[in-house]
Amino acid sequence: MTVYMFPGQGSQFPGMAKDLYESNPVARQMLDRADEILGFPITEVMFHGTAEDLKQTKVTQPAIFLHSVILAKCQPEFRPDMVAGHSLGEFSALVAAGTLDFEDGLRLVAIRANAMQKACDKVPGTMAAIIALPSETIEKVCDEVEGVVVAANYNCDGQVVISGERSAVEEACARLKEAGAKRALVLPVGGAFHSPLMQPAAEELAAGIESVTFREPVCPIYQNVTALPVTDPAQIKANLLAQLTSPVRWTQTVKNMIADGADRFIESGPGKVLQGLVAKTATVPVTIEGL
Repeated sequence: MTVYMFPGQGSQFPGMAKDLYESNPVARQMLDRADEILGFPITEVMFHGTAEDLKQTKVTQPAIFLHSVILAKCQPEFRPDMVAGHSLGEFSALVAAGTLDFEDGLRLVAIRANAMQKACDKVPGTMAAIIALPSETIEKVCDEVEGVVVAANYNCDGQVVISGERSAVEEACARLKEAGAKRALVLPVGGAFHSPLMQPAAEELAAGIESVTFREPVCPIYQNVTALPVTDPAQIKANLLAQLTSPVRWTQTVKNMIADGADRFIESGPGKVLQGLVAKTATVPVTIEGL
């Protein structure tokens, strides 16, 4: 069974999707339409901007979404048995699987990006990667630290990202190193994603989600919040909203998909991050590739 998976923030690179624009009329049409929907020439930033330009949240999230969705849409035979996306990538997965129209998906991503940026500006936070420590230990230490700090991304066994107020994250890093973490590295991010500090963004995104039509996907989507397969549009909407303040359970998602018969994982989007995470998680032989 074939899984298509879609990456999140951090996979962007200068020149992204330029080759698709120049070689594929479907890609060209979608990217030109994206400029109209967003109200600024995102294609110019994607094709000719610097790495610094691409770090702007209002650019990063739509750019990765566009690259990911267009790659899938340009496949002559796109027939997933399952789909999943890491954080932002969940929106790409929903468009690829037919739950959301391309235009509605892009509008929601733009709302999400701007709302998250506002939440970051309101309460500064950060994230940190914790390497080679059991997730139960990480959760326990986070619970013991004063202030807001939570496990935010369960990326693969031995790699968990924590998120929250800067002082709480720094304190948790110090304690996690004492507890035996191989590394506890504060990341160069602008906010505390997938933590309670994103609640203002969730409230803003809720209105956007309610304003668009969600349809039943062509195959189950394994959502970040539960790591379980979902096809009911109402449940998909609820999970998508909860995702902003809840952890990304990617490790369990991959394990559940394999348990349900997945043996081929295809990453649709810039970079190879998810391919690497699947390789570290799978305990049985699977095929891993990118578009």
